[in-house]
Amino acid sequence: MNIQRKYSLPNCTLLLEGLSDVTRAAQFQELRPELSILVNAECYLSGYNQPLTGGREFFESLVRAVSGYAQEFLSNVPNPQAHNHESELVEFQKIDSNRHRLIVHSEGAPEGFESQPSHAKRPPIEIDLSTVQLFDLVEAVDQFFADSQTLPELSLELQPVTRRYGGASQALIRQAVPAAVGVSSLAVAAIAFNLIPPPQIRPPQPQPDGQTSSTTKNLTPSASTDPTPTSAATPIAAATPTPTPATTTKPAVKDLEALLNTVSEITDPSQLRALNRQVYNQIHPAWTNRSGLQQDLIYRLGVAADGAIVGYKAVNQEANQGVEQTPLPNLLYNPANRAPISNEPIAQFRVVFTTNGVLQVSPWRGYARTPEVVGTRITDSNIVKDLNQKLYNTVRQAWSGTPTFTRDLKYRVAVNKDGVIADYEPLNQVAFDYFRETPLPQMFNAIYGSNVAPPNNKEPLAHFQVIFKPNGKLEISPWQGYQ
Repeated sequence: MNIQRKYSLPNCTLLLEGLSDVTRAAQFQELRPELSILVNAECYLSGYNQPLTGGREFFESLVRAVSGYAQEFLSNVPNPQAHNHESELVEFQKIDSNRHRLIVHSEGAPEGFESQPSHAKRPPIEIDLSTVQLFDLVEAVDQFFADSQTLPELSLELQPVTRRYGGASQALIRQAVPAAVGVSSLAVAAIAFNLIPPPQIRPPQPQPDGQTSSTTKNLTPSASTDPTPTSAATPIAAATPTPTPATTTKPAVKDLEALLNTVSEITDPSQLRALNRQVYNQIHPAWTNRSGLQQDLIYRLGVAADGAIVGYKAVNQEANQGVEQTPLPNLLYNPANRAPISNEPIAQFRVVFTTNGVLQVSPWRGYARTPEVVGTRITDSNIVKDLNQKLYNTVRQAWSGTPTFTRDLKYRVAVNKDGVIADYEPLNQVAFDYFRETPLPQMFNAIYGSNVAPPNNKEPLAHFQVIFKPNGKLEISPWQGYQ
């Protein structure tokens, strides 16, 4: 029986195809069959039409190179496992702080690659990735290793980074400690952050009468009593209520990972999609100063079911040092204005403040399956057809000027029975980047007073995919679902 496994994230998808070992299948009757024989592996990256393909040798090399390079990137210590072009099909090269080159060698036509006569080597395939794409690729590898029913015998051989690769600098040798082993983004992050002694936390002190403070503004991602900045990564900052002698409710910094051990995690794709928008809509208008970033700042966020940001953690060192350049400390929920977080489920998101001023938000673990649009829909084909034409006329009339974008801008747009726009959502990164060149925010703002207002979902809506093309053409078709 042919079996497929798919590990999807916004910027990367791993697709594995293979077979189940009949001898094992006869002994273990699993509801989800085990993929134990890999036939084909495909790696799809956003911005590239053709996937990287190969067999088991290619996939194992990809896994080793991704893990080794992630280890190197987070620790800033060279890892030869990421650049071994002599024995590996896949290697990485760092271009700059936000660009990484993925190289796939033919190596004399190994398994999964087309053979060439006379043992001629094809030129290597080179793909440049952003840091966001790299982390999504690492996360896809994480999902694979977490799947016990896919190639269960395949494990990553952990290789410590020896001192000779760290150079003579004592600073680099110290950096090599958290980089001694690496397997995936979560493991590397744990090594990079959790081996550092935890900061000391002082219990809250009673405030004199009449003294007040803003809990959200005074929250920082570190509870260390040492005011001197350090290069160590901060723990997750999470606002949790703590009783005080006064009547003022003050939040205490608590490790969000510890909180996740006691509460369930939100994994429903449709709910994650809706929360993703809420997180973006909170951070986007609050990020007012978007200049001065030397590198992308990447964070992991914990979010409650109502969209409240309950914690965050720096993923890279730059994010740890530059948290005050983001609105995150001021966006942590205030227990004085909201019911305390107790046993509520938590969703996790990856948030990236990019050097070019673009905000990126995506689920931390990606989507387990394709999300669905929530809410009642207009399904009558005649009504949908009429609304399609009405929406086209409205947008076409409002869209003017010469486009500066070079790729299609894709949106989901919902209208009510009268053809009035009720919701819109970018579907690809360029749609986020160039949304101001479309009339959608102005149309939405004219009705609701803000282009980040909550969508109108109190009545049935008709959903459409709207595509603004670089040549000035407009395409609108009934919504078929997320791709």
